[in-house]
Amino acid sequence: MSEVVRDGLPVVVIGAGPVGLAAAAHLLERGLEPVVLEAGDRPGAAVASWGHVRLFSPWRYDVDGAARRLLSRAGWAEPDPDALPTGAELVERYLAPLAATPEISPRLRTGTRVLAVARDGADRTRSLGRARRGYRVRTVGPDGTVRDVLARAVIDASGTFSTSNPLGADGLPALGEADAARFVTGPLPDVLGAQRDRFAGRRTLVVGTGHSAANALLSLLELAEAEPGTTVTWAIRGGSARRLFGGGADDELPARGLLGTRLRAAVDAGRLTLLTRVSIELLVPGEETVRVLGTVREEPLRLDVHAIVNATGFRPDLDMLREVRLDLDPVVEAPAALAPLIDPNEHSCGTVPPHGEQVLAHPDDGFYLAGTKSYGRAPTFLLATGYEQVRSIAAALAGDRAAADAVELDLPASGVCSTDLALEADGASGAACCGTAPAASELVTLGAGPLTRSPSARV
Repeated sequence: MSEVVRDGLPVVVIGAGPVGLAAAAHLLERGLEPVVLEAGDRPGAAVASWGHVRLFSPWRYDVDGAARRLLSRAGWAEPDPDALPTGAELVERYLAPLAATPEISPRLRTGTRVLAVARDGADRTRSLGRARRGYRVRTVGPDGTVRDVLARAVIDASGTFSTSNPLGADGLPALGEADAARFVTGPLPDVLGAQRDRFAGRRTLVVGTGHSAANALLSLLELAEAEPGTTVTWAIRGGSARRLFGGGADDELPARGLLGTRLRAAVDAGRLTLLTRVSIELLVPGEETVRVLGTVREEPLRLDVHAIVNATGFRPDLDMLREVRLDLDPVVEAPAALAPLIDPNEHSCGTVPPHGEQVLAHPDDGFYLAGTKSYGRAPTFLLATGYEQVRSIAAALAGDRAAADAVELDLPASGVCSTDLALEADGASGAACCGTAPAASELVTLGAGPLTRSPSARV
């Protein structure tokens, strides 16, 4: 295909998570043809990987409007709007039924990973006739066959969950980090469930200062009470965990105060070893343990542990977009017009304003980042914000400029940006890090604690 009118081609949606499937539902409502490409073996595969985690946002804020209308026509029984689902329940009771609707099912391709996106017939440097060209999306299917999908537009809602920040302090992997990969877990291991044997009676290092780190720490401390020999070390790059400890009993957010109180008490009692100003420089894998070398407060660091929980946050995978002309903020790697609205130095998740297609547009027209990937390295994403993003994008692609520009967000007075399994056990499930009531949120913390804008400060 060369210089063609793009009408008649589908809109490719990358990712069949909550925002990707919502995009498909909105496109269908607008009379546009979506093709949804999902790297996992089922819709919501990334969500399923942390299925043991309970959301802080109740069902009323976890379901997209267009998706709800599509499901209702299929006879879907909507869950209790005030109940808090786990990740597994979100998949089983919402994402899987949505993907199985007769409208979306034939347009969904699972086990299909996107290798690259480009303007069809034009590399990044060619400008002549560029706007008339569609997109070529290169994929590899479950059988290993590489195929191209042609598209009039592309919505990349593939998220960031598969691209953790490295353990190295300077944004680069520590030396030996790749070789030690078998000792490293993601930010939300199922410590008290499926992965219990991996941590019971063993030494674990948790790296990070966000609420994902806090969840892992509290679960490991609970495990240590039941399993002798279970030890936990907590490493952060900053000089103090004060931000995560919060205001204790005086904290304006009860759940955040409880979380901080429990962690501080564990440190004070010696049940949890906190290391500050840590720089991890080298990992040396052995048979049973991995040696962690670096510095702690400018003194040598040497730890031998059985597992490392990497809760340092996430970054977008931009390699597959090298041939697309993007306008990204140089710090958070979000669309340049969006970056000032989500700067974590200025905004919590509850203060980020609603935004739509205009803010998300790039120099290559018809290409959009949506959902968590649109936020780059910023940790302030709200799930409901992603739904509004794709509603606006679908309206713009359908030529309804007024609807695309009329962005709004129906949220309680304060937003919520994380979940905390451990807090619910203490009866504090009604609040979280960014709000005083359950609200629309990023599905899980994903290392998104109260952090500075510098990626190096994410530990």
